[in-house]
Amino acid sequence: MAADSAREPGPAPETLARLAVDVASDKQASDIQMLDIRQVSSFADFFVVLTVDSARQMNAVVEHLEEALEGAGAERLRREGTSSSGWVVVDFGDLVVHLFGAEEREYYALADAWPGASEVVRIQ
Repeated sequence: MAADSAREPGPAPETLARLAVDVASDKQASDIQMLDIRQVSSFADFFVVLTVDSARQMNAVVEHLEEALEGAGAERLRREGTSSSGWVVVDFGDLVVHLFGAEEREYYALADAWPGASEVVRIQ
């Protein structure tokens, strides 16, 4: 038997997504959406989409998200984008967190691109 088969399962994706919402809210992000995409996606279970006001705030939110989620047992697979580009995505496997500046959020309209997704949480 492989050593990996004895590993404990990680935290539930929904638990991690709710933690991401809490962290984003604590860091004053706005228009926070938690989307259940299990019915329309095979690569992830949940998206958390949020808006920040500045590159500095984006960096702070990303840092705290990674710290909190990794502390909860999640593994960050990758991070793409930069705060200066107005968009950062942090991939935790079954959870993907998208951080946008206000203009980028409106332009990409990511939540609208998943019409079959269920909105679980929305914090304006």
